[in-house]
Amino acid sequence: MQKLTLSQTLSQKLSPQQIQFIKLLQVPTAELDARIEEELEINPALEEGKEEAPETSTEEDYEDPYAEEYGDDNAEVNLDDYLDDEYGGYKMQGDGNYSPDEEDHEFPISFQTSLHEQLITQLNFLKLDERQKLIGLQLIGSIENDGYIRRELTSIINDLVFSQNIETDIDEMEEILRKVQTFDPAGIAARTLQECLIIQLERKEHPDDPSVLHALAIVQDCFEEFTKKHYPKIQKRLHLNEDEIKDAVQLITRLNPKPGGVADGMVRTQYVIPDFILNSNGGKFEISLNSKNAPELRISRSYAELFDTYDKSDKKDKKLKETVSFVKQKLDSAKWFIDAIKQRQNTLLKTMEAILEYQHPFFIDGDEAALRPMILKDIAEKIDMDISTVSRVANSKSIQTEFGVFPLKYFFSEGIATESGEDVSNREVKSVLQGMVDGEDKKRPLSDDKLVKMLNKKGYTIARRTVAKYREQLQIPVARLRKKL
Repeated sequence: MQKLTLSQTLSQKLSPQQIQFIKLLQVPTAELDARIEEELEINPALEEGKEEAPETSTEEDYEDPYAEEYGDDNAEVNLDDYLDDEYGGYKMQGDGNYSPDEEDHEFPISFQTSLHEQLITQLNFLKLDERQKLIGLQLIGSIENDGYIRRELTSIINDLVFSQNIETDIDEMEEILRKVQTFDPAGIAARTLQECLIIQLERKEHPDDPSVLHALAIVQDCFEEFTKKHYPKIQKRLHLNEDEIKDAVQLITRLNPKPGGVADGMVRTQYVIPDFILNSNGGKFEISLNSKNAPELRISRSYAELFDTYDKSDKKDKKLKETVSFVKQKLDSAKWFIDAIKQRQNTLLKTMEAILEYQHPFFIDGDEAALRPMILKDIAEKIDMDISTVSRVANSKSIQTEFGVFPLKYFFSEGIATESGEDVSNREVKSVLQGMVDGEDKKRPLSDDKLVKMLNKKGYTIARRTVAKYREQLQIPVARLRKKL
């Protein structure tokens, strides 16, 4: 039996303007240009260029006689709201004053040819018919960023049937895959690490060299023992002496486990565009936003002046009434977007200034040991904003300093207690831990228990599980895997 009941609930919803601001806030400088271009394309009321001085003699307040019918969204409209110079020059440097004579802080991203484009070029050199070429393109499209194909070949076969209407089988797919695996960089399109290493060893300049043959035997027949560094077992199984296995292991460790990551110049270094620039002027720090790469925005005067035309026309015309409603919607959207850009930059500066004040000792000489423990809540309380807002700012932004470019997340870290009762940044502990591992005897690497004791002697109160966690974050293998012959 169904019943109708009334219930009262309290919920919080974000307005479209708030959603737009949140989305813009997390966009890094490198992508801001594209986002603005997108908005310019979809909103004709938004234009590039510096706002012209308004002509006060021709501007009038527009009062919508249909405000009651349309509701609040079509209430009183003032042209000054749309043509105010405050929104035209929204770009800021430092304290917000912008001068075209200032130095342009632009850091271009280098153009690059993608790995997939290079592989497709190599595919075109093969003597394949159109059908085989489409299969090759499907395989190349399945290669992930690190150079591996992890999808099952049966799944790729199904994709070809549905997307290209091409039927094939495992044998043909394997045949074309082997052709793709001959492409540069060596090891590309492998399905496993073992296959990747085998491909690279088989393409060595001197495949008959004893060290190459031994390395190939190790990877093919003793791969599991090799990954666990059980070298005595490998020696016994393959009848190798100590020098032979040492040469073979050194050869294997020099191979590239991620062929998609480096491609001998095929994928060039991509430069980071810092969102902030920190300069020191006589010992005083100055923060500026690197936002000159974004175009200046203004409200379209022609769109705003449509209100004047409407005011002097027949206000009972239904089509004209619909037109002015559309125009006002676009004007509101453009004004909201410029407001969001301005609010974004104010929030970025406010957050970065708080981080600078909190981590001031680090910015003096760039010493990592000077970093204070700092979490998102510390900055959120300092600037009186929500933790989620600070998180969005810190997530994808970076700052250029005299000591290099740092992501803002670099400055956030938890605290570790010392014997003296003070808290130090876990980055300092990680740095000490890294130094211990770098200086250890690789024939007898330090276990986590030994690392804990050594850190405790240095005054850091730390548990074994924390050392293990930091070691993993530093991508340091366990002691057994760090052992060398």
